[in-house]
Amino acid sequence: MTQFALALAAFLALHSIPAMPGVRRQLIATFGFQSYLLGYSAVSIAGLAWVFHAAFALDYIELWPPAPWQAWPAILLSPVSALLIAAGLISGNPASISMRRVGGQPGAIVAITRHPVLWGFLLWSFSHMLANGDLRSLLLFGSLALFSAAGMWIVERRQRRTLGVDWIQIQSSSSILPFAAIARGRARLRFDREMGIALVLSVLITIWLLSGGHAALFGADPLAMAAL
Repeated sequence: MTQFALALAAFLALHSIPAMPGVRRQLIATFGFQSYLLGYSAVSIAGLAWVFHAAFALDYIELWPPAPWQAWPAILLSPVSALLIAAGLISGNPASISMRRVGGQPGAIVAITRHPVLWGFLLWSFSHMLANGDLRSLLLFGSLALFSAAGMWIVERRQRRTLGVDWIQIQSSSSILPFAAIARGRARLRFDREMGIALVLSVLITIWLLSGGHAALFGADPLAMAAL
């Protein structure tokens, strides 16, 4: 449990401290944008891998018996999560998490929600928490789900303060809740190149995972679990 707590604390710090505008600007000024992006991505992946490794090292304690229906939320929502995360990372988005430089036209994904990356991780974490009825999975995916939900509130406060009057325009043409701005006529559903790339990536990742990739990585076949 100690290793899991340390890994989770390091992961949260890694995604909280560099996200501060002043810290991020200083890191980019020191290392350059491309070097910062590559380094931060590599460390983020390593941090997430440590969290998973530490979680899987915990004892298996069943909280509820598995049932076939529990696998379906993860099977259905994971492709959506992959689309949101990929599109959010590669699209311009001054309101939330993005790998692009600040500035320019927001991507099409922002019309759906101004926090696509955080929504992607929230849906992915919540659906996997349902699919795994044991304590270590609840600790792992529950923590990531709470971090994603809290992240939206934290980013909202930070960007409202940082962007000033520009935040009013962003807020008026987007929404936190997916599709809410479109339903109210404040935004228009559209499709751009980044959405197309994200769609292709999410389809390829889903096919690979359901064709044996998930079983190879985590020792569990989602389709087999859904058919039990």
